[in-house]
Amino acid sequence: MKVFISADIEGVSGVVDREHTAREGKEHELARKLMTCEVNACIEGALQEGAREIVVNDSHGTMRNILQDHLFSEAELILGSPKKLAMMEGIDETFDAAFFVGYHTRMGANGILNHTFSGRTIKSILINGVEYGEFGINALVAGYYGVPVVFVSGCDLLANEAVTYVPNIQRAVVKKTINRTSAQNLHPIKARSIIREKSAAALSTKDSMSPFVIDTPLTVQVEFLNTGLADAAEISPVVERLTPLAVNFTSNDIIESYRLIRSLIMMANSTLS
Repeated sequence: MKVFISADIEGVSGVVDREHTAREGKEHELARKLMTCEVNACIEGALQEGAREIVVNDSHGTMRNILQDHLFSEAELILGSPKKLAMMEGIDETFDAAFFVGYHTRMGANGILNHTFSGRTIKSILINGVEYGEFGINALVAGYYGVPVVFVSGCDLLANEAVTYVPNIQRAVVKKTINRTSAQNLHPIKARSIIREKSAAALSTKDSMSPFVIDTPLTVQVEFLNTGLADAAEISPVVERLTPLAVNFTSNDIIESYRLIRSLIMMANSTLS
C-alpha cells in the first residue's frame, strides 16, 4: 500500500506565530522539530495499517522544513522549491491514499494562521463559484489522480472546513483556535498520539472513501490583497481582469488550474520587496 503525505506547519500543535513559520523566525527551529514529529506520528499510523511505501512532501514556505535525519526511515522526503505541484508534488495515480498534516483554514476564515497559499498576496480563490483554501484545492489535485484524502490534522476550525469537502475524513484536532495568532494547544506527545491513532483509522477505512472531484470545465477566480498584485497577475495572457482586485481564467482540469494559480502567485509576489 502506497501513501502520500503533504505536510504543512501552521496546523502543528505549538505553532501560532510568524516566529514559528518564517525561515528567519526566532522559534522556527522548534517548529521544524514539532512538525517533523507530527509527520512521524502520521507515518507510524500508516505503517501500523499496512503501508509499505510512503512519500512525504514538505509543503510549507521554502519547503525545506522537515528534519530529514529525524524522519522515520520508512518514508522518502521531497524537499525544496519551486515545484510544479507545490504542496502536492509527487502525487500520482499509484498512491492508495493521501494524508494532510499540519493544515490550516483558508484566508479570511477564522482559524490559526489562516491564509491561502500566500498570506502576502491572496485574498480568495474561487473555483466554479465556490471558495477553497489549501485543503480543498489540494484535495482536488489528489482527486484528479483518483486518490482519496483520508486524513487531516490541524486546528478545530480546519477540521470543520475539511468535512465540508470530504465528509468522512479522519480528523486529528491538535489545537483550538482562539484567534489568528493564539490557540489552545495539546501537549506534543498527546497531539502525536491522536495523529497516530487517526492515521491508522484513516488507512483502515480508505476503501470507503471517494476521491474529491468537481465538474469541469473550471472557472477560477483569484482575488488579490491589492490592485498592484492583480496588475502583475494580469500580465499573463491566460487571465482576464475581472475586478480591480481579481483575475479569472478557465481550464479543463485541476492540474492546469493549480499550476496557473501558483504561477499567478509567483508573478504577484515578484512585486513585493
